[in-house]
Amino acid sequence: MKPTLVFAMKEEAQDVFDDYDVLFTGVGKVNAAYALAKHIAENKPQMIINLGTAGSRKHAGGTVINPTQFVQRDMDVTALGFEKYQTPFSSDPVIIEYGQRLDMLSTGVCGSGDDFATGDEASHFDCVDMEGHALSLICQRENVPFACLKYISDGADDGADTDWNESLKTAAKALRKALEEAEL
Repeated sequence: MKPTLVFAMKEEAQDVFDDYDVLFTGVGKVNAAYALAKHIAENKPQMIINLGTAGSRKHAGGTVINPTQFVQRDMDVTALGFEKYQTPFSSDPVIIEYGQRLDMLSTGVCGSGDDFATGDEASHFDCVDMEGHALSLICQRENVPFACLKYISDGADDGADTDWNESLKTAAKALRKALEEAEL
């Protein structure tokens, strides 16, 4: 049985994955969490693979990486004495370490937040996106195997919006190739 592929938007898939079970969640952590939790409850998937675009200041545009650690980068309650990125009163660690490691790809930490990251905060992570943390956390809690493949679409900088729009044309094909090479 093939895994369920999870994208935020149809534009990231470009009709390249029609032979898979594909879930489009909508953009952001809340949309991703809701859609995936509902999908898992209704369908009991064997594996979830999150595919999509991400910005990076550490990896070149056009590469595919395999994040296996996830941080909720917009959680900041340090004013109340909590560690940066720690969700108050949660037993979850700051860094969620959940995801299948694929030997042929670089791994790293994905910082997820509900903004299109272009500031200095992006340099603290291997990549930045808007859904990875929520998806990995739900899969971990539900004990569903998880993998993440991110196409580096932009440098998470001032030109990120232009780079991201242009990269949608090539991202899906690169992600499909990486998925096939990983034999997932």
